[in-house]
Amino acid sequence: MTVLTLFLGVAATLQAAELLRLEQSLDAMGSVYTVVAYGEDRTKMIAAVDQAFEEVRRIDRMLSNYRADSELSRINREAAANAVLASEEMFGLLEACQNYSAASEGAFDISVGPLMKIWGFYKGSGRLPHRAEIRGVLGRVGYSKVKLDAQARTVRFTRPGMELDPGGIGKGYAVDRMVEILRADGVKSALVSAGNSSIYAIGSPPHEDGWPISIRHPRDVRQAVDEVRLKDQSMSTSGTSEKFFRAEGRLYSHIMDPRTGFPAQGMLSVSVIAPRTLDSEAWTKPVFINGRKWAQRNRPQQIRAFLCEDKGGSEQACAWLQ
Repeated sequence: MTVLTLFLGVAATLQAAELLRLEQSLDAMGSVYTVVAYGEDRTKMIAAVDQAFEEVRRIDRMLSNYRADSELSRINREAAANAVLASEEMFGLLEACQNYSAASEGAFDISVGPLMKIWGFYKGSGRLPHRAEIRGVLGRVGYSKVKLDAQARTVRFTRPGMELDPGGIGKGYAVDRMVEILRADGVKSALVSAGNSSIYAIGSPPHEDGWPISIRHPRDVRQAVDEVRLKDQSMSTSGTSEKFFRAEGRLYSHIMDPRTGFPAQGMLSVSVIAPRTLDSEAWTKPVFINGRKWAQRNRPQQIRAFLCEDKGGSEQACAWLQ
């Protein structure tokens, strides 16, 4: 070993040991967004994270269905009466949602807003609606009733009373935008998470080959059923433990099958690993709703999925999709 090689090796070790750790959080979009970053310049890291958090606030102003002045709320109010001109960003996101819907045979569908309301998951903890209520609402749900005109860049609903709900896509989109900003600002090692359910790993933490992430037990979040290491990848998890209620001896979660009007049954949790958080968050729902056999045949090749199926009582079966 030459003196130069030895010197460079020692310098690299010292540099890794001197990396600073920064952790900051923000409450937005109904979740807690957290960034854990490593770098050499704390001032630059703080500035980069602040800019990423400002992007989350901007996306909230665009996508929130709780804010009357958001672009999404304007579309929900006006698109049944007239074709609504959308921003390029919003139109691109809606096109992506339509593609997820088509690929998932309608299991992913952001037009579930009316269903989320009658089931009490909109600003509430859940209620069991009458079947007549569900039948009445299903006519106002369905991605095929959302018409996008790419040339005019407009959105139109074919039925009155329709409402888009960004709950199945918003966090993933926000995390990806945060990642773009952090990378543009020179951050090479960071973990970005939204409510611990949508995560993206930039690079690796010091002395590691990836960010260690636990997949939580679907019935006891204090336990882990598996662990993965993420590096320049995302992972999103959807499960019955996020929002649910019990009625007439059954558990009903917020993960809605838009084709039947009822919460999906048979699954406890699904974790999806994908190149983008937009993809991992979107694909948890079709895998959860359609089940293991469907996912084996139809999931995109670039995603991996870990499923915990409900076997009745306290039993579950958790395994990676083969």
